[in-house]
Amino acid sequence: MKNIILIAPPAAGKGTQAALISEKYNIPHISIGNLVRKSISDQKLLDQLNKGLLLDDKIVCDIVKKRISLEDCKNGFILDGFPRNLNQAKMYENIVSEINIDGGIVIVIDIDKAEGIRRIEGRLICGNCGAVYNETEPTTIPKINGKCDICGSKLEKRYDDNFETFNKRFDTYVKDTVPVIKYYQKTKKVHFVKSINISKTSNDIDLIIRSEV
Repeated sequence: MKNIILIAPPAAGKGTQAALISEKYNIPHISIGNLVRKSISDQKLLDQLNKGLLLDDKIVCDIVKKRISLEDCKNGFILDGFPRNLNQAKMYENIVSEINIDGGIVIVIDIDKAEGIRRIEGRLICGNCGAVYNETEPTTIPKINGKCDICGSKLEKRYDDNFETFNKRFDTYVKDTVPVIKYYQKTKKVHFVKSINISKTSNDIDLIIRSEV
C-alpha cells in the first residue's frame, strides 16, 4: 500500500475522504491538526494553535516524523493537513529519506471557492464523536434534525465555519499550499480529483489508489 499525501482547500471534504480511505485500506489517517494538539503540552503553543496561528515548521515536522515512524504506519498512512507549505514539503522529503520510506502519492481534492462557502454554511459536527454532516448535501443530512446518527448527541456548527474565516483559510491555502502542489508536480505524479459528492469523490480516489498500488 502506498503512503498518501492528501491536499485540499477548506470544505473540500478532505477529512471525510481520509477516513474512508483509512477504513477501506486499514491504514492510519493522520490528521495533523489533531496530532499536533495531542502531542503538545506547552499551553502557549496550544493557545497559538487555537487562535488559528501556525506553529514553527520544525515542531510540526518533528511530530510528523515521530508518528510515521510507528509500527502501524509500515503498510501505509494518510497525511491530512501536511505538508501545509513549501518548507514543510522540503522537510518532509528529508524525513522520508532519513527513515527510509516512500514519500507517497499526492492526491489533490479540488473545489470551487463558491462551493466551499456553500458547504460551510450547512456543515454540522457532532460534539461527542466528531461525525460530520451537511444540511446542503442530501447524502449527509442527519436522519433526525440536530442529532447525530451515530451517537445521538447534539450537532453543532463549528465556531470557525463562517464566511470571514473561510475566506482567510482559502486565501492561506492559495498562498501557502498551492505552491506545494506545484513543487510536487516537478518531482512526482500529482492526481487531481474534483470534489462533487462523497461517493463520487471516494470512487475517483479509489481508482487512483488502485492504479498506484
